Amino acid sequence: MSLRRCAILSVSASLALGGCIVGPNYHRPHVNMPAGWVGPVGSPTTSPSTQPAAPSEQEMRIERWWTIFHDPTLDSLVERAMNSNLDLRLAEARIRQARAARGVAGAGLWPTVEATGTYRRLRSGGGGVGVSPGGATTTAGGAVGGAGAGPIGGGTGAGGLGAGPINLFQAGLDAAWEMDVFGGTRRSIEAAQADLQAAAEDRRDVMVTLISEVALNYLELRGFQQRIAIAKQNLQAQVHSADLTRMRFAGGLVSRLDVANAEAQVATTRATIPPLAASAEQTIYGLSLLLGLTPDALLKELSPEGRIPTTPPDVPIGLPSDLLRRRPDVRRAEAQAHAATARIGVAIADLFPKFTLTGAAGASSTSFSSLGNWKNRFYSGGPGVSWEIFDAGRVQWNIRVQNTIQQQALITYQQTVLTALRDVNSALVAYACEQEHRQALVEAVNRNLEAVDLATQSYTQGQTDFINVLNAQRSLLTAQDALVQSNRSLATDLVALYKALGGGWELQDPGADNTRAASDRSSRPKP
Repeated sequence: MSLRRCAILSVSASLALGGCIVGPNYHRPHVNMPAGWVGPVGSPTTSPSTQPAAPSEQEMRIERWWTIFHDPTLDSLVERAMNSNLDLRLAEARIRQARAARGVAGAGLWPTVEATGTYRRLRSGGGGVGVSPGGATTTAGGAVGGAGAGPIGGGTGAGGLGAGPINLFQAGLDAAWEMDVFGGTRRSIEAAQADLQAAAEDRRDVMVTLISEVALNYLELRGFQQRIAIAKQNLQAQVHSADLTRMRFAGGLVSRLDVANAEAQVATTRATIPPLAASAEQTIYGLSLLLGLTPDALLKELSPEGRIPTTPPDVPIGLPSDLLRRRPDVRRAEAQAHAATARIGVAIADLFPKFTLTGAAGASSTSFSSLGNWKNRFYSGGPGVSWEIFDAGRVQWNIRVQNTIQQQALITYQQTVLTALRDVNSALVAYACEQEHRQALVEAVNRNLEAVDLATQSYTQGQTDFINVLNAQRSLLTAQDALVQSNRSLATDLVALYKALGGGWELQDPGADNTRAASDRSSRPKP
């Protein structure tokens, strides 16, 4: 049985029920979530913890995760970015647009009233044309030649105008109300509400990304500054070694080759500093953009050297199922699936007839001064029905379009959930492995420091060649630079983990709760 035939058979039942909502009701898609996270297992003091002390503590740390670094400058940058970032303001504008669109959809449940006023200059023709009540022109045989507002007083019959023109003034109110018998308008409201929810989640996603980008850029900046500091410290030691070598050369204790090697090492280390300084300043420019400022706005504040913030010993990451309520991109994909489901009902409602109530009231007269005369009043009203009998399958095809859009939205939701799981697991692996990498580098730096001291003492006492000092200094600089980069990577991996967990916006957001509650209410079956 075709959809249109089903629609015909259900019209009387729908009217008897006083209205219904066609189309499928939305139900949250089911996704099989793993019981725990996959990743390397380490000691409780170095690995992220899946068993936080209390849920409230976990949520607080997730919502304001950047405060775990205990860096006032980072805290200030994040707060300012949330107040002035242009991408965030653009996302807020999209929320206002979605809220206005919901208002447009909701207006369809109410009647429309329109005030009208017209003036026409009329003249009869030689064929006995006159003016009917309401201002329509008629022939002598009574055929209608125009549209009028309804029966009025003061009209002139055929031939009543003579040969002279007359003025016709008309004013009144027209009202119309399309009854939402089959729920097409209510489904439109439901879809608009879900669109509003998606816009709100999009803003939260922008906020999560923004806070993460601010933190990453800040950590990169401190990393560059620490690498510059390490390079300068090694440069100072190498300059001292070069001075010592020149003194020994002057005393005839070493060859000119040792002096050349020492000076080459100094020049090589000095050459590494300008690119790092350029990268540090460019990172400040990036932070300025994130805060909606000119590139040089933060130079004075951030140019002084600062240390890389330390990472906490453990991270409460919760369970995989928490991602469904925490990650904004997952919540946005769910809201988009809800909107697509509701629009199926909007399309199905076009299969059914449209029931309307219309009415008009006003006055019409050939004289403006007598327009308010009681005898010139008119009114009309009554129900109406319209039903498309043939549309070449347009409605059915539109229903198929909306069904496929819903299927795409559900697939996107599933893909988003899987991507979220991948992001968290990848961040966990990177964070845990980087901790092991850092521990090894700490040991390497300590051993290289010892090697430099021993090589320098042996060279001073004439017990070894200068090439051993050079090798020890190079190894120390490499190990120290790698340790700084590992400290930065450990901090940035932690940022990536919190971003993957969906941290950076408040779970207890009253506006979000109200929006979600209204969306849930709109998806319930109506009697």
